[in-house]
Amino acid sequence: MPDTFKAILVSRDEDKKQSVTVTELTEADLMEGDVTVAVDATTVNYKDGLAITGKAPVVRRWPLVPGIDFAGTVLSSDNPDWRKGDRVILNGWGVGETHYGAYAERARVKGDWLVPLPEGLTAHDAMAVGTAGYTAMLSVMALERHGIVPQRGPVVVTGAAGGVGSVAVAILSKLGYHVIASTGRASEETYLRDLGAAEIIARDELTGPAKPLAKERWAGGVDAVCSTTLANV
Repeated sequence: MPDTFKAILVSRDEDKKQSVTVTELTEADLMEGDVTVAVDATTVNYKDGLAITGKAPVVRRWPLVPGIDFAGTVLSSDNPDWRKGDRVILNGWGVGETHYGAYAERARVKGDWLVPLPEGLTAHDAMAVGTAGYTAMLSVMALERHGIVPQRGPVVVTGAAGGVGSVAVAILSKLGYHVIASTGRASEETYLRDLGAAEIIARDELTGPAKPLAKERWAGGVDAVCSTTLANV
């Protein structure tokens, strides 16, 4: 492989003015870790957008390669769990925030942060699901751990047309839940119904101040919006 590789680097000057460049790095520029991975695919998450634009303090060290998830192929490993050629996935662990992330052709990370790419999935398949889909599945599993089953009643998904919300709608519908999708984009109704939403409600219905002792409306929910919406769910 070539000695250098392309990367997106977010930097900040003495006046805290942020800049973003496409640059060439070497493996010597990468941060600590015991596994080096060729990044085959990644995604653009909301957090990544905030990191690159500087709209929120996502980046915690400077300079930094952003990108919070990737799927790739192990190039070298000092970790007993991984060897050259293994196909792996990474989500989170501070990557793209405090540790050089996925927006480069290579990444060096700790082997404990990696999970194997499931058989039958390509790197692009995995990143089509990405951190948003991973989060949605964890949310559904949490509902199930707390005894929420389709027979308990309908469930609501907020921010339903977004990454986490749309995958949550699809998963819950597939599992047999009566899914109510909350969205601020009425134009997405057809999309949400195609995913399996049984009902669509406007985001405004959940954005006002919560009423004390209000009647329970749903058996559970996946809230991707928070703020006053969480209080109303």
